[in-house]
Amino acid sequence: MSHKIYQVDAFTNEPFRGNPAGVCLLEGEEPDDWMQALAAEMNLSETAYLMPEGDAWRLRWFTPTTEVDLCGHATLASARVLFERHPELRDDLVKFHTLSGELSARWVDGAVELDFPAMTYKGITVDARIPQILGFHPIDAVFSGNYYLFEAIDEHTVQDAQPDIPTLKTLPMPEVIITAKSEDDELDFVSRFFAPQLGVDEDPVTGSAHCLLAPYWAKKLGKTEQNAFQASKRGGHLHLQLIEDRVHITGDAIIIFQAELFV
Repeated sequence: MSHKIYQVDAFTNEPFRGNPAGVCLLEGEEPDDWMQALAAEMNLSETAYLMPEGDAWRLRWFTPTTEVDLCGHATLASARVLFERHPELRDDLVKFHTLSGELSARWVDGAVELDFPAMTYKGITVDARIPQILGFHPIDAVFSGNYYLFEAIDEHTVQDAQPDIPTLKTLPMPEVIITAKSEDDELDFVSRFFAPQLGVDEDPVTGSAHCLLAPYWAKKLGKTEQNAFQASKRGGHLHLQLIEDRVHITGDAIIIFQAELFV
């Protein structure tokens, strides 16, 4: 069966920046082990799989080692591919059926706006091992589900941090965010994201993490509309708007290549 596959750089308007995602448009059903093997072959933080389903699309995401419940950048990449292949979709919402429920995307002046669920969070006591593992002493810490957020005293600490990835992989914290308020007048906060247990030591730009970052910084800053930068080597910009229990995440994306699968 022949399927189309794309590589898309998400949360950037520059090629080879942001977060690359695979997007596979399936012509028919494929088994889970086939999708996992292709994700490992692509060796990107996530590969997304799309199939039409009624008036919406079935969307699944795989890292090189496992399927995940939510992925922002690969959803943005998927929406970009659909809007480019089917320009008529730009006039309405594109809906996705996913493991995290119904998500949607819309075309906004050449960018893509995602509608994701906001996370509720609780404070946690910082384990005595964390400063050594992360490389800094957090000034605040919260969690929501598998996501653990640690705030640093300034953005330079976030940018310079070199977490102990092998040790981080052994802790009961599958997805780790480090963040700080930005000193840039055009930004509200910066962050980085680590998920070695999911096969992703550091993710370049993580849309799903901002479902926790947006409400966290809304409370800290008193702002429901925010500009964020994920300070990985590739880097990426996100515009966020917290609306009740939803987060609207807007970003650019560039299709780098498309290909046809013969397996």
